[in-house]
Amino acid sequence: MKLIIKLFPEIIIKSRSLRKNMTMRLCNNIRNTCRDIDTTISVRNMWDKLEVNIDGANEQQRKEIIERLGCTPGIDKIEEVIRHQFETLDDLGKLVVKHNAHLIKGGTFCVRAKRSGKHPFKSFQAEQELGGYLLRAVEDTSVDLHTPDITVRIAIKDQQVDLIEKIHPGIGGFPLGTQGSVLSLLSGGFDSGVASYMTMKRGYCTHFCFFNLGGAAHEVGVKQVADYLWRKYSYSHRVKFVTVPFEDVVEEILTKVHHSQMGVVLKRMMLRAANKVASRMKAGALVTGESLAQVSSQTLPNLTIIDEVAEHLVIRPLIVMDKLDIIKTAAKIGTEDFAKHMPEYCGVISDRPTSHAKKDRIEAEEANFDMTVLDQAVSDSEVVKIDEVLNSVKTLQDVEVVKIPTVDDIIIDIRHAHEEEASPLHLTNNEILKIPFFALTKKAPELDKDRRYLLYCDRGVMSQLQASQLADEGYSNILVYKNQ
Repeated sequence: MKLIIKLFPEIIIKSRSLRKNMTMRLCNNIRNTCRDIDTTISVRNMWDKLEVNIDGANEQQRKEIIERLGCTPGIDKIEEVIRHQFETLDDLGKLVVKHNAHLIKGGTFCVRAKRSGKHPFKSFQAEQELGGYLLRAVEDTSVDLHTPDITVRIAIKDQQVDLIEKIHPGIGGFPLGTQGSVLSLLSGGFDSGVASYMTMKRGYCTHFCFFNLGGAAHEVGVKQVADYLWRKYSYSHRVKFVTVPFEDVVEEILTKVHHSQMGVVLKRMMLRAANKVASRMKAGALVTGESLAQVSSQTLPNLTIIDEVAEHLVIRPLIVMDKLDIIKTAAKIGTEDFAKHMPEYCGVISDRPTSHAKKDRIEAEEANFDMTVLDQAVSDSEVVKIDEVLNSVKTLQDVEVVKIPTVDDIIIDIRHAHEEEASPLHLTNNEILKIPFFALTKKAPELDKDRRYLLYCDRGVMSQLQASQLADEGYSNILVYKNQ
């Protein structure tokens, strides 16, 4: 059996040189994507389409190859064909009956033929004649040219005919690697995953950059998303996953920046760090999942202020998409479940965040920031090859969640001061310590090892992340308090 790869229409309308480069790259991508399934696979460039020979593949391998090709950028559709040689229209009629009689029995059908070369018949004549062969061979069937149950498709070229058994949709786009490389800022949520997919589909070799704000659990989740996106949509290329430890940067922001300006300043710090990572990796642009007006930091004035620190082009594929459309796309590409269960970082929450940042105000706030902290975060970043990204995951320890504390338990409220002040925690029988999450690691050695401590935050996410991280460091007496 052979697979006929139909190119994404935008490839076909390119200039001759661009089209040649794109089809050659797509051939290589297909070989790289499928080689671990079937080492005998071969790809032939036929200018307006590609021909993939999978004669050596078994049924399971055939299914796996078609599934991968369906997620390979640059492919419009995949046709499963059986190829024969013929001499006359009568030969064609017998072949069509042999392969399709059992399919059309009890239903309606039509014949669609594409023809190239010199023949004593036109395409519409072939359709009529072959339809007549099927009607005479199968009693319980009829022709329906508008809404048939089965469409019998054939492609004729000279004295060769391809009987098209099935057609599978591709994702379109341009072949991966034809548009250069970009660095995607991946958080693991709905938006950044969809944005990464869209740049892959458009032909960009997409590396991943994760800013670790909330501990090991979040990092594990994001690495799983990156691994999935790579294996599903860009398996032909070995990209990189970069983790930038941003805990100290967050501490600087929370202690030195006014809470109303925190969101914009955090985004500017991320772009500054991403600029350096992208330069080091020779990536041509940055990719984010921001969408206009989705949150306060993503208003037009704020994005303008944020982009002032960008040395690279910032690509925002979702900039005018609605949230529901983004979620639907996440469901379609397979990242929805990851996003639904992704631990969200709840530490940098501004009280009445600005939606119309002023340049002079932001620069004044940043004047208090120690930029050596940002430089150190970039210097400490970890770069991992994408095919090794899950091997770099540290096993998280399960942490007990306590709903009713004992009298001797000490509760540690790890929320930021303005969150704690807005909604104070009141417990009658327990001592409450106030240690912001960003200071917890430094304060942990001062805690009494003979007492049990329960971490508390509004949603329970940050407390679980911090407790798990401390458990990894040997603190078995620090658990989680969740009162609902």
